[in-house]
Amino acid sequence: MMMENGLSMEYGDGYMEQEEEWEREGLLDPAWEKQQKKTFTAWCNSHLRKAGTAIDNIEEDFRNGLKLMLLLEVISGETLPKPDRGKMRFHKIANVNKALDFIASKGVHLVSIGAEEIVDGNLKMTLGMIWTIILRFAIQDISVEEMTAKEGLLLWCQRKTAPYKNVNVQNFHLSFKDGLAFCALIHRHRPDLIDYAKLSKDNPLENLNTAFDVAEKYLDIPRMLDPDDLINTPKPDERAIMTYVSCYYHAFQGAQQVGNVTHVPEPTRQYTYVPNNYNAETAANRICKVLKVNQENERLMEEYERLASDLLEWIRRTMPWLNSRQADNSLAGVQKKLEEYRTYRRKHKPPRVEQKAKLETNFNTLQTKLRLSNRPAYLPTEGKTVSDISNSWKGLELAEKAFEEWLLAETMRLERLEHLAQKFKHKADAHEDWTRGKEEMLQSQDFRQCKLNELKALKKKHEAFESDLAAHQDRVEQIAAIAQELNTLEYHDCVSVNARCQRICDQWDRLGALTQRRRTALDEAERILEKIDILHLEFAKRAAPFNNWLDGTREDLVDMFIVHTMEEIQGLIQAHDQFKATLGEADKEFNLIVNLVREVESIVKQHQIPGGLENPYTTLTAHDMTRKWSDVRQLVPQRDQTLANELRKQQNNEMLRRQFAEKANTVGPWIERQMDAVTAIGMGLQGSLEDQLHRLKEYEQAVYAYKPNIEELEKIHQAVQESMIFENRYTNYTMETLRVGWEQLLTSINRNINEVENQILTRDSKGISQEQLNEFRSSFNHFDKNRTGRLTPEEFKSCLVSLGYSIGKDRQGDLDFQRILAVVDPNNTGYVHFDAFLDFMTRESTDTDTAEQVIDSFRILAADKPYILPDELRRELPPDQAEYCIQRMPPYKGPNGVPGALDYMSFSTALYGETDL
Repeated sequence: MMMENGLSMEYGDGYMEQEEEWEREGLLDPAWEKQQKKTFTAWCNSHLRKAGTAIDNIEEDFRNGLKLMLLLEVISGETLPKPDRGKMRFHKIANVNKALDFIASKGVHLVSIGAEEIVDGNLKMTLGMIWTIILRFAIQDISVEEMTAKEGLLLWCQRKTAPYKNVNVQNFHLSFKDGLAFCALIHRHRPDLIDYAKLSKDNPLENLNTAFDVAEKYLDIPRMLDPDDLINTPKPDERAIMTYVSCYYHAFQGAQQVGNVTHVPEPTRQYTYVPNNYNAETAANRICKVLKVNQENERLMEEYERLASDLLEWIRRTMPWLNSRQADNSLAGVQKKLEEYRTYRRKHKPPRVEQKAKLETNFNTLQTKLRLSNRPAYLPTEGKTVSDISNSWKGLELAEKAFEEWLLAETMRLERLEHLAQKFKHKADAHEDWTRGKEEMLQSQDFRQCKLNELKALKKKHEAFESDLAAHQDRVEQIAAIAQELNTLEYHDCVSVNARCQRICDQWDRLGALTQRRRTALDEAERILEKIDILHLEFAKRAAPFNNWLDGTREDLVDMFIVHTMEEIQGLIQAHDQFKATLGEADKEFNLIVNLVREVESIVKQHQIPGGLENPYTTLTAHDMTRKWSDVRQLVPQRDQTLANELRKQQNNEMLRRQFAEKANTVGPWIERQMDAVTAIGMGLQGSLEDQLHRLKEYEQAVYAYKPNIEELEKIHQAVQESMIFENRYTNYTMETLRVGWEQLLTSINRNINEVENQILTRDSKGISQEQLNEFRSSFNHFDKNRTGRLTPEEFKSCLVSLGYSIGKDRQGDLDFQRILAVVDPNNTGYVHFDAFLDFMTRESTDTDTAEQVIDSFRILAADKPYILPDELRRELPPDQAEYCIQRMPPYKGPNGVPGALDYMSFSTALYGETDL
């Protein structure tokens, strides 16, 4: 049943959703409207995508009824009557009516959703219709513990989220606002998808996004809600949240039926062993705890009995009023009863709905507490069970449905005749207002002086008018149909109604003819302007890249370049020759672009089109192209000359490279050979030290005699630098490496001469024979594997052992070796050079004074005492040496000392630089 001024939805199974009266109570809350629009659109698309389609605008895309019928077929699995594919209004209304009839066939009575409102794009009516579909096909069949539809879905949410911290689902608005309820539902069924322990009630935006993202990615539930809207709205829309939560219910319940979701059982009760020796206070506390639970359970039982009795009594008192069909047969009387019924639905029933919900919630809470406390389930008194209350409530809803249908039928019957007359006048007034000025507009020649974009705008406007005209066809047919019905019902003023209807039909025929005539004239004008536009566009498409090519070419032809090799300049010349080979094609493109402009000028002149020469796609002109093309043709020969000059320059550079390479390839190897020879002499394997010294000085003289070759190479290098030559493929030598090699050769000769002279001095002063010296050198060279002239500590140690030097492998042996290292490598460089090695071996193999020998001498002077007195020193030693010892000897601090005693042992050790190591 439909009426234009209100909306109500009733269900054959007794469930009726009437929490808000859409048009009876005024406008829908804007925030709720926004949430419902987004949620309902996403819900529809989640089903329409199975048919390979979707909607973008919920109030627009269902207007013709086609997608509405398709949606019902997808969600019901049934085939609806064949839709009308016509574009007239009555075709659309017919399709919507087929959809509404199908919904009604499923036990849903649409009291006041009119097909005309849906076709007109009435958002509130469209949302109401979609909500009706959602209730019937997604929510109505939900059943949990004798609770159905909304109550069943709420109970399901309460059951599933009961074990979770900070989740208390009492409704479908505020209880879901922080997002934890959504996350708990997902975690309860799929704990692998969400780590609930990491969630916080203080992060609602993160919680909501987490739930929505996981549901969309893993559960195939699209995002139907906006987290920001839920957080920023004081009370989120209940219908939007119910729609989204129902998707969770169907996803998880359906998955459990096929075994795809891991079922998480209800939390089990844990028992704790209590020892026998717990004290009286503990026992008392346990008893109090048990009694407190029992008292709370009894309170809930009493409250349930009270609420059940009160609710059943209210239903009993209300039923006679709803079943009454007595009226005074007046429109005022029926309207009064209808207003009383509306007052009942707005004021009297909502508290009872809340009472029923509270009753069911208390009952469920009580049963849960009894189960958790190991108590038997609660069984209400006879006639007050949940099923008894549910059956009484269903009877009340059926009585409400029948009563409202009767009231509306009576009201419509009495209003029908007067309503038809007012409807004819209203529609005729609206149609005549719409047609006013339309004939003059269609006869206008305003398009003759338009540009293409303006003409297209006029044509779009005309197309819009044609669509509007087609849409008004349905209104004209409605006016004629109403006039016919008024005649059938013998309306008292049929003559004036018929005359007005005839005038409207005659004018409608004239508008159709004028519309077609203007369409033809607009098409012809568009054809001419589009021809010009195509030429302008073609010019812009060709002129832009050609202009860029001209600009780039002019820049390239005057661009400075830097080259360093013959290959680079030859590459530039080759590229330039290739460029010149393309000038013929460029000339053809230039002529084609200029001819496009000439063709435009011809058409504009022929048809006298104002502003036709202006190109809307580019600011470039044929004059610009001609000027730049001329510049390019002049710059080409100039570039030829520049490249030729650079070629000559690179040829001269190539000559310098070859000169430098020829000389460097001679000097470099000579330096290397001299360095190798000097190094070989420095290894001490060629004759006596005097022979080595003689040969080194001969090499020194030869090196200084070779210096003019270095100076000649420096002059060539200077010329190379002045010509900005930075690489030379003809040689691996650079002037820098040759300078370094020359300096290293001089340094090596000087160093080796100095080392040989020192070795001669050491040999002569220590009395070392040439055979010993050769043995030391041979051993050193043997362990100097890399011929670096130095040994590492390990190599030095091995060398000592090879010469017969005994070094123990215990800790004392390590300490002895450290003392030796301190002598041969006093700066702790990590290496032992041959000079230090030779000095050490010389001292080890010759008879020299040692710290022990000096200590023994002092002990003789001190008469075997561990200390010596100043008088004893003055008596035994010359005065200056005695005073030297007295001033430098530290006081004796050992046992049995006397005043003035001096420590000659520490003094002797310090003389030879020995330490406690």
